[in-house]
Amino acid sequence: MFEGHLRENGLSCHDVISLDGKVHDPNRIDFLARYLRELKRAAGEIDLRGYFQWSFLDNFEWAKGYSERFGMVYVDYRTGQRIPKDSAYWYRSVIQNNGEEL
Repeated sequence: MFEGHLRENGLSCHDVISLDGKVHDPNRIDFLARYLRELKRAAGEIDLRGYFQWSFLDNFEWAKGYSERFGMVYVDYRTGQRIPKDSAYWYRSVIQNNGEEL
């Protein structure tokens, strides 16, 4: 029987491609930084076995359809083009440094 804790979370936003061709999502970065900082603190007190960032790609969500964006990679639903958002680059750094900067 599995007794450890698993956690997952994410944030929906109204992300858009900016004039510079990038997708800036500071609200998602702020949300994730705060959550992961607290999760890191809690890991000293609970048996934390894993964390899943939801979601990697923008996708259809049952409650919101395609009206909000959940992923760290922007998907142009018309063309299929994918653009990593600022949060994807931020999260890559968190992973590379095992959360040291949190």
